[in-house]
Amino acid sequence: MTELGEGAAAPGVEAPVAEAPVAVKKPGKMVCAISGKERPRRDLVSLDAVRPSLAERIRRDRPDLAPDAFISLAELARFRTLYVEELLLAEHGELTELDRQVAESIATHETLAENTDEEFEEQWTLAERLSDHLASFGGSWTFIILFGAVLVVWMGFNIVALEAVVFDPYPFILLNLVLSTLAAIQAPIIMMSQKRQEAKDRLRSQNDYQVNLKAELEIRHLHEKVDHLLSRQWQRLAEIQQMQLELMHDLSRGSRRS
Repeated sequence: MTELGEGAAAPGVEAPVAEAPVAVKKPGKMVCAISGKERPRRDLVSLDAVRPSLAERIRRDRPDLAPDAFISLAELARFRTLYVEELLLAEHGELTELDRQVAESIATHETLAENTDEEFEEQWTLAERLSDHLASFGGSWTFIILFGAVLVVWMGFNIVALEAVVFDPYPFILLNLVLSTLAAIQAPIIMMSQKRQEAKDRLRSQNDYQVNLKAELEIRHLHEKVDHLLSRQWQRLAEIQQMQLELMHDLSRGSRRS
């Protein structure tokens, strides 16, 4: 009898076929249907859970996605940004930088409200601070009262005093020169302060516009999401009710047979 070599199959007996290695998924991880990258389950969301308008925007680029496909939060944020930008472009006719910042903040869930006064004051120079203080003092009742007192003393002294000590007799030419010089210096200081105030108001209005626009879009998205959840809930309730009717029908049919 011929001895079989080690590992050789006996006549009439099929040799065992080596099984192909099976890819084992890591626990708690799934593949994003858009990027194809493996992500933790908590970083994925089902396409069914996305509001219909955003899901329709995603299917425009990826029509091959299944209704129960999972996409990552990063891809969802990217499509949310595209959706908001297209929405603003359709409504406004153009997309400004402020609108683009609002769209990005909605996608990344960042806040837009900020204290524009502090941000503006950090950029002030010493000369700008001094001019603002001078303009603030020049527009106060303290300045009006002090300046009026100086004028009264100036004119009263030059009228009552002796000619030997009078330095600005009537009609007070020197006083007119002082007043003209003061007005010439004070006007540019007030204009510089007004320009900085206008820039501060512009920053504040831009920030208010961004906050209001984001709030309006978020409220609209919340309405869409609530409507979507309600429609899904009614659909599930209808399915449960249909199952209950079928079960009751089966039970009644079985009781009749018995």
